[in-house]
Amino acid sequence: MALLHVHFKSDTLGMKMAMDVIVPERTCPRPGGWPTLYLLHGLSSDHTSWQRKTSIERYVEDMNLAVVMPSVHRSFYTDMRHGMRYWTFVSEEVPALCERLFPLSTHRADRFAAGLSMGGYGAFKLGLLLPERYAAVASLSGAVDMVALSNEDAAHEDPAFWADVFGDIEDLRGGENDLAAAARRLTESGGEKPRFYMACGTEDFLYRNNLGFLQAFGDALAIDYEEGPGEHTWAFWDEYIQRVLRWLPLR
Repeated sequence: MALLHVHFKSDTLGMKMAMDVIVPERTCPRPGGWPTLYLLHGLSSDHTSWQRKTSIERYVEDMNLAVVMPSVHRSFYTDMRHGMRYWTFVSEEVPALCERLFPLSTHRADRFAAGLSMGGYGAFKLGLLLPERYAAVASLSGAVDMVALSNEDAAHEDPAFWADVFGDIEDLRGGENDLAAAARRLTESGGEKPRFYMACGTEDFLYRNNLGFLQAFGDALAIDYEEGPGEHTWAFWDEYIQRVLRWLPLR
């Protein structure tokens, strides 16, 4: 495997950005390029966190799988209400750039997303809003119900941050940043859905958030769900990213 540190000027954001990319060094065994996992970081992390805190490079060594880890700062993978267009950046610019720079497959069946916490929210958002592009998405300890979280005390500790990202609660509810609304639209559309995977530690502060989303949409989205002892920590995510990798529907 080759680990590449990529720095580039983002046309979407108008500033220098970074991402780390793991690419198999061998020749791709089939036409079309490597399948790709877009692996998303959490609120307090960046594009380097997955390889610093887990052995992701070693885990994918024999999988013939590329891994793209972009930085989105503290944006919650949104086109911020008062800020920059990070959703457009991660959903449009990053895949287009990577598929131009590296021998990556452009087929839906070979494109996946996963993430932890804020990144779990981002991965599900990619799957729910862009089901025609992603074959499977996975959330680890994901912030999957931002409407509920925005009503909790933690959100009121820094109201300016939440307002900059999402606006007020009425801006959030029912819009593209509301995963529950996106899930309802997708299931009602009758269109093709990606595969969904969720996992959360039973001691995680987002455990109830995850159970609520699972109860509401587990059947409609055919969510594969796992839980186990664990808090909102890298010990849990290091274990469960390995389960995600085994779960991916690689061709």
